[in-house]
Amino acid sequence: MLLTRILTALALVPLVIAALFGLPPRGWALVALGFVGAAAWEWAALARWTSLGRIAYAAATAGLALALLFAPMAGFAAGWPAAIAAPLLAAATLFWVALMPFWLRGRWQLPPGPAAALVGWLVLLPAWVALVQLQARSPWVVLAAMAIVWLADTAAYFAGRAFGRRKLAPMISPGKSWEGVYGGVIAVAVYAAALLPLARDHGYVAALTPAFAAGWIAIAIALALLSVGGDLFESLLKRHAGVKDSGRTLPGHGGVLDRIDALLAAMPPAALAAMVLLQ
Repeated sequence: MLLTRILTALALVPLVIAALFGLPPRGWALVALGFVGAAAWEWAALARWTSLGRIAYAAATAGLALALLFAPMAGFAAGWPAAIAAPLLAAATLFWVALMPFWLRGRWQLPPGPAAALVGWLVLLPAWVALVQLQARSPWVVLAAMAIVWLADTAAYFAGRAFGRRKLAPMISPGKSWEGVYGGVIAVAVYAAALLPLARDHGYVAALTPAFAAGWIAIAIALALLSVGGDLFESLLKRHAGVKDSGRTLPGHGGVLDRIDALLAAMPPAALAAMVLLQ
């Protein structure tokens, strides 16, 4: 299993990095859409739809994304105009910030039928828009934002292993601890502080004041906390569906949703923050 996991990562990661840095925004959008389509297939499985329903949902998700990408009224060039992107990113951010904590506390199940489809689109499509919008600005900004999620997860794992005593959400994901969350937050705060000298190189034009530094570190920590919520959210859906993994799309890694669950929650607010702070 470990060898399969490593081989999958060795094959996939260089291809994704090459696409991120080597393709224009529309090309990157199509690559990212491949992952979103697979995630939509898995989402429909967590909603317990039939194979035909899963195919239809994945196709509908891809169709909506392609319409955003190619329809003249969407205005896609090097990313979308703010009038298109901002409402989508804001809606997803509102979901993760305002609704997701109540969803986890109440351990809600996915609603049946069309409502499950709508929630899935709210989770998947704005995250895709965020990745495309950030790459259109700079591939390095995409990596910087994603690294917040990866660092939070990695630091939380090791801090939890070393110091974990109090369970974060034992009824959803018994392995996570509050001490792990604290470790992830500390690591992300240090990382965010280290990125401050690069702000001017990537579109921040105002003065690098202490207030900006504090605000930027707070945003990074908030993104890290949202990524934890995204992970727990998908774990809850899997528990309700009675499955260990969201799928078997990635050998040794489970499904695509298993790999991007934290990114789904963090990327829309990250892209929204970039739209506000960067030129």
